[in-house]
Amino acid sequence: MKHATLRQLKVFEAVARHLSFSRAAAELHLTQPAVSTQIKTLEGHAGLVLFEQLGKKVYLTPGGAELLYHSRAIIQQFQEAEDALTQFRGIAGGRLNVAVISAGDYFFPRLMVEFARRHPGVKLNLTVHNRAELLEQLVSNQTDLAVMVRPPQQADAAHAAFAPHPYVIVAPTQHPLAGQRRIAIERIVSEPFVVRERGSDTWNSMEDGFGAHLERLNVAMEIRSTETIKQAVIAGMGVAFLSAHTISQELKAGSLVVLEVEGFPVMLNWYVVHRKNKRLPPVALAFKQFLLSDGAALIEQYLAPA
Repeated sequence: MKHATLRQLKVFEAVARHLSFSRAAAELHLTQPAVSTQIKTLEGHAGLVLFEQLGKKVYLTPGGAELLYHSRAIIQQFQEAEDALTQFRGIAGGRLNVAVISAGDYFFPRLMVEFARRHPGVKLNLTVHNRAELLEQLVSNQTDLAVMVRPPQQADAAHAAFAPHPYVIVAPTQHPLAGQRRIAIERIVSEPFVVRERGSDTWNSMEDGFGAHLERLNVAMEIRSTETIKQAVIAGMGVAFLSAHTISQELKAGSLVVLEVEGFPVMLNWYVVHRKNKRLPPVALAFKQFLLSDGAALIEQYLAPA
């Protein structure tokens, strides 16, 4: 293994995490043959086969599983060294790595651009994920900061709320309940709902909003994309429970309306999260403080009605 490179270990870790050569290639911006070549070279250094394929599925061999454990430790040590050296470059020379749940991509790029405007020279890296992927980003040390609605409950996670995050029930403008006041929750649950997948932050927020009524919810369709849900509602397929931060353009355009349902909006918060034992680089610490001090006001400004 003495001739193995960090690049080969990173490629190996990505393939092992996804159990897919094609998905690892997409993440690393490489071709699939290039990924296969790196793995073959690493297997040559190790003197072991690291993956085996059964049918269409890829599995780690026992030797591959052992190497994965050590590879992640080596990659993390290199990252910690990079983070430690960043302090000598200061904020301006740093790279900001942030991962956010999908509802955040409607405003979060503007927050990062504003931060970069205040700190010229900062390099920005933003990725968007569903909740499960976002938690994996934290666990595997793929990001410095994560932004989500429900912070993880693990003891090694530090989190702080920085902005309110309302959830509402939306309908097409021609819906019979549009414009009605104080709609009873017992009435709204009978409407066909287009919903996000179970386990998503949006679905978990629905559990808060509907409580015991959730089991009577008339789920017409489950869709993993907020954008597709909005288009389905506009087309008349039903109503939806969505983050108010994802619908500002549709409200301005008049293609969606917010229904005035008793007990809504459901008021939650945006949280910035990181691992407690992670040594955050100065740029990440500065961005966290930026979110805590200015995040709420900027989000309100970005999403305010025209």
